[in-house]
Amino acid sequence: MFAVVVTFKIKAGQMDRFMPLMLENARASVADEPECHQFDVCTDADQPGTVFLYEVYSGLAGFDAHRQTPHYKRFDSAVGAMIEDKDVRTFATVHQ
Repeated sequence: MFAVVVTFKIKAGQMDRFMPLMLENARASVADEPECHQFDVCTDADQPGTVFLYEVYSGLAGFDAHRQTPHYKRFDSAVGAMIEDKDVRTFATVHQ
């Protein structure tokens, strides 16, 4: 498995526009991408303007495929101006 964690800092006044687009991207990812097993969108009331994502794919190829889907490309294009900062980290599952 391959995990992706993303932390967005959303510009002031943009959260109401950002969240519906983010939630639709997450929904479409799980529904339409066989390699996407989980896509959680999280917020913290103590950190307004911060959105945390946790995504799980079968492997790196599944994540690469995700970034080529029409729903991801629409989302990415639509939210660019709403984002103040974005941190993306990836992790491969370690099996013993």
